[in-house]
Amino acid sequence: MQLHKKEISKSFRQKEMKIVTKEITLADGRVITIETGKLAKQADGAVVVKMGDTMLLATVVSAKQAKENVDFMPLSVDYKENYSAAGRFPGGFLRREGRPQDSEILVSRLIDRALRPLFPADYHADTFVTVSLISADKNTMPDALAGLAASAALAVSDIPFKGPISECRAARVEGKFIINPTYAELALADIDIMVAATIDNILMVEGEMKEVSEAEMLEAIKLAHETIKIQCQAQIELMQEVGKTEKRKYSHENNDEALREKIQKETYDKVYAVARKCQADKHARHDDFEAVKEEFLAQYSDEELAEIDMTLVGVYYHDVEKDAVRNLILNEGLRLDGRKTDEIRPIWCEIDYLPTAHGSAVFTRGETQSLTSVTLGTKLDNKLIDEVMRQGKDNFLLHYNFPPFSTGDARPSRGTSRREVGHGNLALRALKGMLPSGDDNPYSIRIVSDILESNGSSSMATVCAGTLALMDAGIKIKKPVSGIAMGLITKGDKFAVLSDILGDEDHLGDMDFKVTGTRDGITATQMDIKVDGLPYEVLAQALEQAKAGRLHILKKITDTISEPKADFKEHAPRVVKLTIPKDCIGALIGPGGKIIQEIQASTGTTIIIEEVDNQGRVEVVATSKDAIDAALARIKGIVAVPDIGEVYKGKVKAIVAFGAFVEILPGKEGLLHISEIEWRRLDKVDEVLKEGDEIEVKLIDIDKAGKLKLSRKVLLPRPPKKQD
Repeated sequence: MQLHKKEISKSFRQKEMKIVTKEITLADGRVITIETGKLAKQADGAVVVKMGDTMLLATVVSAKQAKENVDFMPLSVDYKENYSAAGRFPGGFLRREGRPQDSEILVSRLIDRALRPLFPADYHADTFVTVSLISADKNTMPDALAGLAASAALAVSDIPFKGPISECRAARVEGKFIINPTYAELALADIDIMVAATIDNILMVEGEMKEVSEAEMLEAIKLAHETIKIQCQAQIELMQEVGKTEKRKYSHENNDEALREKIQKETYDKVYAVARKCQADKHARHDDFEAVKEEFLAQYSDEELAEIDMTLVGVYYHDVEKDAVRNLILNEGLRLDGRKTDEIRPIWCEIDYLPTAHGSAVFTRGETQSLTSVTLGTKLDNKLIDEVMRQGKDNFLLHYNFPPFSTGDARPSRGTSRREVGHGNLALRALKGMLPSGDDNPYSIRIVSDILESNGSSSMATVCAGTLALMDAGIKIKKPVSGIAMGLITKGDKFAVLSDILGDEDHLGDMDFKVTGTRDGITATQMDIKVDGLPYEVLAQALEQAKAGRLHILKKITDTISEPKADFKEHAPRVVKLTIPKDCIGALIGPGGKIIQEIQASTGTTIIIEEVDNQGRVEVVATSKDAIDAALARIKGIVAVPDIGEVYKGKVKAIVAFGAFVEILPGKEGLLHISEIEWRRLDKVDEVLKEGDEIEVKLIDIDKAGKLKLSRKVLLPRPPKKQD
């Protein structure tokens, strides 16, 4: 008996492929499926994660050997959305996917920040994680599944990894928490956070909130973690079924324990003494640390130095610095710049620094400084969104720039980095909920934060400077927003929560926890944790300490400017809105845009017309009130509806034997019959009128055909009747 081709194909697949599937059921009954063994089998690990009709393909590949002199984890994470996943063509001339959009970069960062801490410290092979959206439905948000997919691909590989991890989104809608909500549900949420964790510990949190309390945010994190535990367990079972519990052997480091011990013994006390000097100047402090290292190396001859692995010297000396700084904080409560653990660096602020900007501010905290400007624009300046899962426009933009000179680095700037995209997005989420909405904000708003100095918490400086610049611009924000970055040092049972961390405290510490908010609650947060087993009690303490610091910084902001300025700058654009009948839109635009272009050119304004709710919405924009008034007069003349009984000042356009045609409104003419020119009988119209004359007339009738009938004589005194 001959088998059907389809049956042969199915039999062949079952023989050649070992397909393993795991299902995860969410609390509301929705199912997440993880499948491996069918696609991308030449990668070290590959899975397809599916929820609804949304599918993500995650692959991971890692080199077998590390490159020479690499002492870090060279991890690359890319999240990509294919337009074909949603049945759409990409925009642009090429009609193909190009450089990653900001939304893809932000998801890539979420995955990277969760995975990176869990690779072994001595694993230095090039590792590439790629997560691709290959099918998309409108009800499932793919970013909430991307971390799970990346971790599952690592789980089914032989790459060393201390996972699994997973990520999920927790949102609160009308008081009820939802895991991995739909787009429609998320639009109604007052809490929206992404959480990444192992089965035991929180690793990363990022999200935005509508002025919620610290306790409410912790509740959302805990709820997300309960879901993540289930997803991690499913990955453990998947890893066992595919037989990848044993990971590859590797040896990427050649250590010299004698050299390590010698550096520790001969430099620790000196490094501790430098740290204890409590210098606020980071460059002076770094020079002193470097001097200790140079003093250690000075004991060797040139020939001996040639035999020493300088890469190892750098690694071991860095470990000494880390131990000394952390011990100083834990044992003596002293920080590198001499502050107490809950103390904020000195702050100074200034507004209206840039005379030609629509709003500007300088915010300086310690050695971190942001120069921020606000630019006000029209709807024509809105950012166009053409993502796979989202289309539309944004009228609020925030761009964060981190030039090399801000840290004293002598290197070129090569375009916008992923870090700049991420920090800018955090600041945007912190501020956007406080912007006026609807008709209270007719502008497109762009904030640009240029970091001129950096020693920790530059994204939080951007939030503070952004608040100042918005108020300087006269934008009626609901409440001022401030931000602070918290750190953590742990060792055994000891821990110290640090307010307003330095760059070194971020680098050498165990947590970077950024919190922004108003006096009434949290608006955004971003947290990365580098240690295992951080209790929720420590997070709660960090949040309460952050609140105190946030309010302290908020006081500095409001001491500089307590509320938005009453008016915009003289050179800022003004926007006046009006509504016109829908059928007047064409008349205002004119054939080929002739009329609207002429009005803009003659008045020096920008005019935007759109149809909304079956009406015409018109915005007139200019920096001069006279220009706006002139444009409004022209527009109102065009769209005005003639009203019987109204008196108009018209212009004689043509003389005919039976009367004159008079333009009473732009594009609207009526007949002034010869009998309606004067009370006396006229033989010829040109006895009284000629073309170009401006006269007052009254609209006395509109016939069924829409023709206008005018009268001049009714506005003139009626002569007395002749006596018999």
